[in-house]
Amino acid sequence: MLFGEMLVFLALRIMQNEVNKTLIELLSPARDLSCGIAAIEHGADAVYIGTPKFGARAAVGNSLEDIQKLIEFAHKYYAKVYATVNTILYDNELEDARKIITQLDAVGIDAIIVQDMGILEMELPPVPIFASTQTHNYDLERIKFLADTGIRRIILARELSNEQIKLIHDQIKVDLEFFVHGALCVCYSGQCYLSAETTGRSANRGECSQPCRMEYSLIGKDGQTLVKDKYLLSLKDLNLSEHLFDLINSGITSFKIEGRLKDISYVKNITAYYRKKLDAIIDGNKNLRRASSGCVSLSFEPDPDKTFNRGYTEHFFSGISLKHSSMDTQKAIGKYIGKVRNIENNFFEISTEEKIVNGDGLCFFDSEHELRGMAVNRVEQNKIFCENMDGLKPGIKIYRNKDKDFVKRLSAPSAIRKIQASISAWMENGKVYITANDEDGNSAEIEIHVEVQPAADVQKNRDMMDKQFKKSGDTIFTITDVYLEQIQNYFFPISKINEFRREILQALVDKRIKDYQRDSTAIVKNSTPYPEKQLDYRANVVNAKAAEFYRRHGAEISETGFEVLENTDGKTLMTTKYCIKGELDVCPLINKNVPPAYEKLHLSDGKNRFRLKFDCVKCEMHVLKGN
Repeated sequence: MLFGEMLVFLALRIMQNEVNKTLIELLSPARDLSCGIAAIEHGADAVYIGTPKFGARAAVGNSLEDIQKLIEFAHKYYAKVYATVNTILYDNELEDARKIITQLDAVGIDAIIVQDMGILEMELPPVPIFASTQTHNYDLERIKFLADTGIRRIILARELSNEQIKLIHDQIKVDLEFFVHGALCVCYSGQCYLSAETTGRSANRGECSQPCRMEYSLIGKDGQTLVKDKYLLSLKDLNLSEHLFDLINSGITSFKIEGRLKDISYVKNITAYYRKKLDAIIDGNKNLRRASSGCVSLSFEPDPDKTFNRGYTEHFFSGISLKHSSMDTQKAIGKYIGKVRNIENNFFEISTEEKIVNGDGLCFFDSEHELRGMAVNRVEQNKIFCENMDGLKPGIKIYRNKDKDFVKRLSAPSAIRKIQASISAWMENGKVYITANDEDGNSAEIEIHVEVQPAADVQKNRDMMDKQFKKSGDTIFTITDVYLEQIQNYFFPISKINEFRREILQALVDKRIKDYQRDSTAIVKNSTPYPEKQLDYRANVVNAKAAEFYRRHGAEISETGFEVLENTDGKTLMTTKYCIKGELDVCPLINKNVPPAYEKLHLSDGKNRFRLKFDCVKCEMHVLKGN
């Protein structure tokens, strides 16, 4: 076997050994092109991004040109790009949606995330379809139905427990995606109509006004105010970073970070944090591998407490959960850094091991549980000089919600992602052959005709060649090994060796792009029975094709979607696993001495009044319009 053939054979053997391993995907949000590129650079195996129209975050649409640029960048690392077309659509929007999906397929999109079932009735290119969490993927029978229709991935509801996820995985064969970090909707996704009711801005149309982050008063049975002006529907943020191994064992293969409205610092920090967590698990398990290529080197230590968060919760991952609301504030509180030790007129002292600097932002909850913020003007040893120290007392917990040094590090280039590769060079029959092989088993070869002359010092010449071939520069590769056969016996100028290296690495990039494996799967219409026969407004049907979809699967639409209902009186505006009674320690299943005032509850925002209904058997709370 010739030297070059042997190297290719070894690369193929390595690649074959990886084929049967389970791919683990870290999926990050992309507000825009720059956020998407940053996510890939910091370790994302895939990103999801909003399209020009019809994404569930209407404020962050992106042009097809930018999406194509992101795809081209991602695919070099074998990372994927998913586009969100996950709002419900009116009849006059269906053709625009179809055109956008067709255009996305043409520029190389890896999958489309959808909510509206009318899309499955369209004539689409063979692009994989993912069921958005907006399709309310909570019930096993509905999830099985979606899988049977040809959906390639189900993005599961965030309210599911680990045991429920295991059960779903055991029953279906499609990929399962699960949110592991970020903001939580208090309502089941796709089932929230509170924004549409109060402001005319529909969450199912990507225009949520976030009424769950507003203040409400809780009104009791006889009209008395039980809780006044608190964020009664606002949840802490999700953080399942300590349960990634459990999720892998339960069948999750895609780990999703929420945040298409978040800035680039958030994307960098949280992506890097979960990359390190998942890598530790993958590196310790011979049956797992990363879903994309390359290793990341960071110039900072990722810390989720240092970017936007409202405090963290594991939600319902371990079962029924209480105390995961952020009733006192919907704002970021940041990282806990210590307690106040002493207060003087214009400074205070704090017990902390954290370094605090001028320009940091600090906050605390006062005796009335109100969040107060203050900016650090200067620091002298352990003395912190701030304005707005009103309400500060010894013993109060201090949080840092702006870490100036951390923000500065993240505002600069903060990660390098490189794919391992080797270069081999040899002389054969008077010609120079150079081959490059990467960690995925790709191989490129160039053949060069040049005049050669013997090297005066073979060892010195070998050292020079080894050094120059390992200089990968600003390419996507890091050269781990250089193999030389006979070529070291001949002299080449350094400039010529550098030229050889640039040419072979570009050939390897071209090879990676050419051989990128893109899934092409078309939806094939069938008549799989839908698990329900009658569907009301909660099916979110606002166009003829969606109605046609459900009829083909044996279900009749008794009511149009909320957005086009003529009368919404008495309708359920929210259904949630979160329970205000549980948060206030008046759950009748736990507390047998609940005051009578809590038997009939309403929420009031000063303008609107909503009735609360509790289904204790299902452990659900419903927010209804009217009294």
